[in-house]
Amino acid sequence: MIKKVVLATGNPGKLHELRALLMDTGIDVSPQDAYGVKPIEESASSFRDNALLKARHAARVSGLPAIADDSGLEVDALNGAPGVYSARYAGEGASDAANLKKLLYELRQVPAAKRTARFRCIVAFVRDAGDSAPVICEASWDGRILEEPRGRNGFGYDPVFLVPEINMSSAELSPSDKNQLSHRGQALRKLLQELTLLEGRQWQKYAP
Repeated sequence: MIKKVVLATGNPGKLHELRALLMDTGIDVSPQDAYGVKPIEESASSFRDNALLKARHAARVSGLPAIADDSGLEVDALNGAPGVYSARYAGEGASDAANLKKLLYELRQVPAAKRTARFRCIVAFVRDAGDSAPVICEASWDGRILEEPRGRNGFGYDPVFLVPEINMSSAELSPSDKNQLSHRGQALRKLLQELTLLEGRQWQKYAP
C-alpha cells in the first residue's frame, strides 16, 4: 500500500485543509517544501491540467507519490470567472483581500438572485512523475456570492461564499463542518475511495 505521499501545494490554507482531511487515513503526508520542491507555475488552462502539472512536478523532485489539487471559484454572472485564475484574480501575487475586493466590485450591480456560484476542485494522484494512469477526482460546491464578507475562518473567497441551505458563509463554518461540505473534502473522499480500489485493500476508515 502507498502510504508516504507528498502534498503538492504551497498555499498555507490549502495545506492545512488537505492535511486535516487526510489525517485519519493512514497516509503519511508531508508538504512539498519538506522535500525541497518549489512551486511550479500553474500555466495550464484547466483545473485538471494544473492539478496534474503540480502533482507530476512534486513527484519528480521528491521521488514520492504525490497528491495535488487545483480549485477555484466560478461565478455564473461573470461567465465562470475567476475560475483557474482565482488565486490571482487581482493580479500575480495578489492577496486574498485584493482578490475578494475585485470580485465584489465586479458584482456590484448584480442582484442577489443572480449571484450564483460554485467552488470546483480537481484532485490528482500520481504514483510517480511519469504515471500514465493518474487518479483524478472532481467535485463542486454550489452557493451564492454575498454582498459583503462574513466570518473569520477559512481563506480565499470563503467569507463571501454563502451556503444557502444553512444561510452561513464558508468562513462561518468550523473547519470540520467545512471539510464535510466543501468541494475539496468531497474530491478527497472520492480519491480515497479510488485509492482503496487501486490498492486492492481497505485503507483506514476516513472520517474528517
